[in-house]
Amino acid sequence: MWTKLILGAGLSALALTTALAQTAQPPTLGQKLYDHGVSLSLSYTGEAAANPTGGIRQGAQYAGQVFLGGDFDLAKIAGLTGSSVHIAITQRHGRSLANDDIGNNTSVQEVWGTQNTHLAYLYAEQKALDDRLDVRLGRVQANMFFLNSPLYCSFQTNSACGNPTFVFKDSNFTYFPASAWGGDATFNVTPAAYVHAGVYEVSPADRSINDYGLNWSGHGDTGVDIPAEIGYKPDAATLYAVGGWYDTSAYSDPLNDVNGVPALLAGQPYAKYHDRSGLFARFNLPVDPTGLSLFGVAMTRLTGQVNEAQYYELGMVQTGTFASRPNDDIGFVINDQEFTPAFIHNIQAGRRSVGASTAGIPHREIMMELNYDLKLGTAYTLMPNVQYIINPDQSAEPTRRTNIPNAFVVGVKFTVDFAQLAGFAAPAS
Repeated sequence: MWTKLILGAGLSALALTTALAQTAQPPTLGQKLYDHGVSLSLSYTGEAAANPTGGIRQGAQYAGQVFLGGDFDLAKIAGLTGSSVHIAITQRHGRSLANDDIGNNTSVQEVWGTQNTHLAYLYAEQKALDDRLDVRLGRVQANMFFLNSPLYCSFQTNSACGNPTFVFKDSNFTYFPASAWGGDATFNVTPAAYVHAGVYEVSPADRSINDYGLNWSGHGDTGVDIPAEIGYKPDAATLYAVGGWYDTSAYSDPLNDVNGVPALLAGQPYAKYHDRSGLFARFNLPVDPTGLSLFGVAMTRLTGQVNEAQYYELGMVQTGTFASRPNDDIGFVINDQEFTPAFIHNIQAGRRSVGASTAGIPHREIMMELNYDLKLGTAYTLMPNVQYIINPDQSAEPTRRTNIPNAFVVGVKFTVDFAQLAGFAAPAS
């Protein structure tokens, strides 16, 4: 019922805006809507990936996402200075190459996850103190506002886009589009320096395939995730920041049952705990006037029983490499996920349970991507990419008798901006 309702509302909105677009000359309609406080978005992202070598088996998978969103400036609509409301609905579909064929738990298609129709976010925003204070509250996710950057999503790999994957391995950091109750506040101490903190509900039910983002009761909550960051941002492209998170929600021990015995050997459920934490440092650095932007992230476990100890990432995005293609990007990213001894001991226990050798289990997973992002006008992008995974983790199949072979992945990501095509997109800022 909810699926039909949401799809019906989305199709009705599309029909209305398309009809309006036919009566106005683009981008006049988009400008008129913006002038009256309304900014609409409608886009489609598709991501295909195949592994001709490596992984558990060779295969090819496709995942896609429809995004329908609206931003409403209440200052223009109702005279409420600094107030706005934001809403988005997604419809995700398809399958994951990492899950089905490679065997690791970090996707090579970043639109994989919550594969259904979902209220991705609905929140109110209030700015005050001459815009030095920005507060948001509603149905949201932590990763929308923390540990993100436009540079991270210049890639298809989910190890970098939308956020460094480590935070999802070592906490219940909530992720798009699985919305839950939450909020954050940013205070600009100076025009360049800021402090930022938030609190987000953790509810496993909000991430299930049967959840549409409309159960707001809080039933099934296990705790909250609390991220915070201090940053220096002297311009739109430059960032230096340090921060961390504290997660009070429930999680499973990576190795033992409640008796302190490896769960795979005892045949018992993994023990459950609460409370874990971690730290991070990150930067974005443009190299003017070359069109090159560099970025880096370092993350570490602080407390708790977790699967990964450290994470390091370096990347670059080069815009306008070729004079004939000034808007195209070339991107490269590489990251290193270092496993904890408990993670390795769990794989060893799994192999012992089937009589296999426990020697030679990798202590880290390395993922990388090289891509070329073609900007085809204002409404289309096409990004062929190649990815390579060294030591795909075996967490999903701890009783596998041998290491998963390194995987070579060929992918392509494309986007279509229907709002631009229909003429109701907001004007570029």
